[in-house]
Amino acid sequence: MNNESEIKVFAGSTGKKFAERICNYLNSELGKSKVITFSEGNIYVKVEETVRDKDVYLVQSIGLNPNDEFTEILFWIDAFKRASANSVTVVMPYYSYAKGDKKDEPRVSIRGRVCAECIELAGADRIVTMDLHSPQIQGFFKKPVDHLFALPILCEYIRSLEIKDLVVISPDAGFAKEARKYARYLKLPVAIGDKERKDHDENAKIIDIIGDVKDKNALIVDDFSISGGTLIDLASELKSRGVNKVFACLSHVLLNEKGVRNLQDSQIEKLISTDSVYNPHVLNNKKIEIISVAPLFAETIRRIHRRESVSTLFDEVPIEVLQIKD
Repeated sequence: MNNESEIKVFAGSTGKKFAERICNYLNSELGKSKVITFSEGNIYVKVEETVRDKDVYLVQSIGLNPNDEFTEILFWIDAFKRASANSVTVVMPYYSYAKGDKKDEPRVSIRGRVCAECIELAGADRIVTMDLHSPQIQGFFKKPVDHLFALPILCEYIRSLEIKDLVVISPDAGFAKEARKYARYLKLPVAIGDKERKDHDENAKIIDIIGDVKDKNALIVDDFSISGGTLIDLASELKSRGVNKVFACLSHVLLNEKGVRNLQDSQIEKLISTDSVYNPHVLNNKKIEIISVAPLFAETIRRIHRRESVSTLFDEVPIEVLQIKD
């Protein structure tokens, strides 16, 4: 069995806080490294301690600055491999380019597949991520992918709020299957929003609500939001149909400054999400509750390092993982 003191966790430029939380759970020290972004945009990375024959875990989401963060991941993998690391596991809580998962119109790139191939060509041996936009994106990788789920951690927090007469709302038919998982976990009914998106401008129009919501409290669930537009419009539509209070729950929160301002002025009581993406716009906001999933990733790293099964985490999440909040 491998010694946990030998786990080498390193952080990319936007993954440091998340990596520190992982290290706190594992009682280990964050690896020493350096990132410099030069004035013309060039990125320089350096590993500042030996990793020869070590199993390395690199923590970095592809989040608010996807191009820079993705490029940095490639450089880190290369640096570790050239420093003779035994293996490199990319711990990527959010994979932004997973949104580009299909060729649904002429002459477009399947960006999720291109990025997956680049990560593997750079030398990654394993990928750990959470709540991919589509589960089949795991098939873009030839290397092992551990696909984690925020649902148990988010649901336990929601359960602690003790909201009466709650109904789970899917923002569209495409997310209905995932919404039903939330509903089963919380033992709640489901309703589905019917929305229409005509372009790539991040705006969608809510056409209808399928299900009984009158005199209920609503919990909108989705995987991510950038502008908050769908959540806010859906909340407004739900209120017009007699809903008392509206809450929202996301796996990843990518709201920009404008999105946060719009959320403040919206009819959403509280937005609950995770720390999978470093997002300074959502810090210290009374309407936004951030739950840490770093312990879930830390437990996954521990099991990978011990050569134990990770799949058992999908069936039963340890209580110490569920109880830790940001």
